[in-house]
Amino acid sequence: MNFEQVDRVRPLVWQNNHLSVLDQRELPHRQSHLVCRTSSEVAEAIHVLAVRGAPAIGIAGAFGVVLAAHAVQADTGAEVLQRIDLELTALEQARPTAVNLRWAVQRMRSLLQTMGSDWREGVLQAAQAIQSEDLAANYRMGRFGADCLPEGARVMTHCNTGSLATAGFGTALGVIRAGIASGRIAKIYASETRPWLQGSRLTIWELLQDGIPATLIIDSASAYLMQQGLIDAVIVGADRICANGDVANKIGTYAHALAAKAHGVKVMVVAPSSTIDMATASGTDIAIEQRPGTELTHIGGAEIGARAAAVYNPVFDITPAACIDFLVTERGVIASPDASKMAAIFGSVSSP
Repeated sequence: MNFEQVDRVRPLVWQNNHLSVLDQRELPHRQSHLVCRTSSEVAEAIHVLAVRGAPAIGIAGAFGVVLAAHAVQADTGAEVLQRIDLELTALEQARPTAVNLRWAVQRMRSLLQTMGSDWREGVLQAAQAIQSEDLAANYRMGRFGADCLPEGARVMTHCNTGSLATAGFGTALGVIRAGIASGRIAKIYASETRPWLQGSRLTIWELLQDGIPATLIIDSASAYLMQQGLIDAVIVGADRICANGDVANKIGTYAHALAAKAHGVKVMVVAPSSTIDMATASGTDIAIEQRPGTELTHIGGAEIGARAAAVYNPVFDITPAACIDFLVTERGVIASPDASKMAAIFGSVSSP
């Protein structure tokens, strides 16, 4: 598969002494970059969704550790770690649900603890390794997932799980890219993904950058398309996957999965092993992030509709493992995931 033809977007670029972040709040109408020179600036970029997508958040967090470390003078990595502990804790808490952020920061903590006088170069190399490992994992997942699709597949995706949400290529959108590159996918539907419209603003934009045609639908149209026999598979990413195979992902994923289950449409979840949280038994144990109500009542700063008495705005929902046909990671494909299958493959995955 020639992936270079379908993979041109990069959301995070380390440039000398700072992290350049493609500001996803401005897309698709304007391509601007935030210059993050401190860990607090990285944390703020994560919190306000300038950078989003679980893998990308983790990568940004790793470079946030680099910025925090480079701001201090110390002889060893362990000394650095003592001085920046509070900054790293704040960085970890920028988004609570996506496990990749905590995983990446904890990995960087552990590596710093072992570094000697060469820690300054070593901590940067560690962050760059997390970024390059994610891209390699995405290529593997793309191949694995595409092989699970029938020829001429018509697929639907929710939210944005492509290059913008990762180091590049993407998770669920990586499978779609691989499916396009291999000729397996004939049609792509992208749901709008309210309230931040990641599907209409980001997924459609990203696919167009790579010359891949896609059809935009409103979130509530998916069940109708499935009823009409127009969708063969729903392919989504994940922000956290529990030990029993339950999946936390963008709000609306559960509704799409239920519709798919009712109409015999396959559901594929694609995420790197860093998204697996074997320390969390099931989806009921996940704290779902709540966002400001203005995200529902306003678009582009303008108030829409009647003023609501109250707004409930959960960012994620939980899709039970029973609704999932394929769980794809860089380690392979798990068909109909459950606790025993997860333990067989990820039992050695340490808690972040």
